[in-house]
Amino acid sequence: MKIAHVEAIPFAIPYRKPLRFASGEVHTADHVLVRVRTDDGLVGVAEAPPRPYTYGETQQSIVAVVERIFAPEVVGLSLLDREVMAARLARTVGNPTAKAALDMAVWDALGKSLDLSVTQLLGGYTDRMRVSHMVGFASDEAMVAETERVRDTYGITTFKVKVGRRPVGLDVGACRALRTALGPDVELYVDGNRGWTPSEAARALHDMADLGLTLSEELCPADDVLGRRWLTAQTHIPTVADESAVTPGQVTRELLDGAATMISIKTARTGFGTSQRILHQCEGLGAEVVMGNQIDGQVGTACSVAFGAAHRHSSRRAGELSNFLDMSDDLLTEPLEISGGELAVRPGPGLGIAIDPDKLAHYRTDA
Repeated sequence: MKIAHVEAIPFAIPYRKPLRFASGEVHTADHVLVRVRTDDGLVGVAEAPPRPYTYGETQQSIVAVVERIFAPEVVGLSLLDREVMAARLARTVGNPTAKAALDMAVWDALGKSLDLSVTQLLGGYTDRMRVSHMVGFASDEAMVAETERVRDTYGITTFKVKVGRRPVGLDVGACRALRTALGPDVELYVDGNRGWTPSEAARALHDMADLGLTLSEELCPADDVLGRRWLTAQTHIPTVADESAVTPGQVTRELLDGAATMISIKTARTGFGTSQRILHQCEGLGAEVVMGNQIDGQVGTACSVAFGAAHRHSSRRAGELSNFLDMSDDLLTEPLEISGGELAVRPGPGLGIAIDPDKLAHYRTDA
C-alpha cells in the first residue's frame, strides 16, 4: 500500500461555449490528470484545473511541480502517511491545485485498497448533494434561456450568477431578469470574482435588495481588507470568502476580521485533507460553508461531491457541481448524471470513477 509512481498528464477538452466572468474567461478545459499508482497495482486519480488569473498556476507548471518536485517526495510513502505527505508538499510555496490533486488521488487509491468509498472514509454523512449551477456573463436573454434549460432538464433550482461588470447596472439588470423569469422559488446568489470596488458592490446590492439574493461572493478584491470589512457590515446578505480564503490561516482572518461570514470550500484547491481542516474550522467558528466549483470537469466534480456529501455541514447547501455540463466531452467511462436537481456520490471504492483510456489518449496534449 505504498506509493510507487506519480504522473501528471495534461489534457484539453473544449467547452461548448465559453464561460465568462470578472477575472477571466475559459474556452477549453486545459487541465491535468494526476495519477498515483501503488506498489500493488492500484491507481488513484484526480484533476488539477489551472487558473493562472487566480492562483498563478498553468498546465505546464502543474505538470512540472508534480513530476519534478512532488513525486520524488512522496514515492515510497504509505497511502496512510497523509500528514507526512502534506508536510513535504508544504515545503513548496503555492501550487494549490497541484497539491490538491495529488492529495485526492492518494485518497482515491486508499479507498480502493480498503474497498471503501472516499465519502465513507471522510465521514459518510449522505450519498448525494443538491446542485447549484453557475451562470457566466452573457446577454440577459441568454442567461435566462440557460437557467430555464438547466432547471427544466436537470431539476436544478439554485443558480450562482457571475457579476462584477461595469457599469453595475448590467449585472443588476441580469439578476432582475432572472428573478422575473424564474419566479420566487428559485434561489439566486451572486459571485463578483473581485470585479467591483466596495462602493460599486454596495450600490449593486442596494439596487438588488428586492430580489431575495441568498449569498454574495468575492465582490471586491481579496486584498482590500478595509473595503471588504466595510462592505460586509453594510449588508444583511451573507458574504462568502472564496479566493481570499485558500488556506486555514486566511479562513481564520477573513472570519475574525469581519470580511466574510461564510467560506467557499473547493476541493480542487485544498484537496480532501486541507478542505476537512477548513470545514472543521468553520464549524468551530459557527460559519456556514458552500461547496464551490473551480470549473471542474467530471473527475473534479466527483471529488467535490464525494467530500461535500461526507459531512453534514458541507451537505446542507446546494453545491456548485454542474459546470461539467458545458464541456463537449470528458474522461470518464461512465459520465456523471444530475437528476432531480441532485448529484449522487458514485458507488464503489475510492471515488467510484474510471478513466476511459481511449478518451485520455485522444485529449492528452503531451503525446
